[in-house]
Amino acid sequence: MTRTACALILALAAGPLAAQEAETPDEGEKGRRLMEEGARLFFRGILSDLDPALRELEGMAEELGPEVRDFAREMGPALADLMERVEDWSAYHPPEMLPNGDIILRRKEERAPPAEEEEAPSGPVEL
Repeated sequence: MTRTACALILALAAGPLAAQEAETPDEGEKGRRLMEEGARLFFRGILSDLDPALRELEGMAEELGPEVRDFAREMGPALADLMERVEDWSAYHPPEMLPNGDIILRRKEERAPPAEEEEAPSGPVEL
């Protein structure tokens, strides 16, 4: 990561310094080449830092691939049916798992605006 930080500092510092010193087109071109080289070094450093993590992720994908395909084959029709039945997911709370293993989806209650209190009729009320 220190290489990445050094490359970033070089890339950021090379631009303003080259722009301040550039008086002729040749010097301006030199500044652009320094910026390009700094950016190239920066991205090469990032890629070298990410390479081990990407290789590990690739290995995990190879291990989990068959299991994910089996899950999709078995659960796909049920999930498609559920998607057709639920029109608006924002109308539901997040799923809850009960102690017995059941999963429930609670619909959010729509709150009506508070009604104004009506005056109670005076006198007898017919039922």
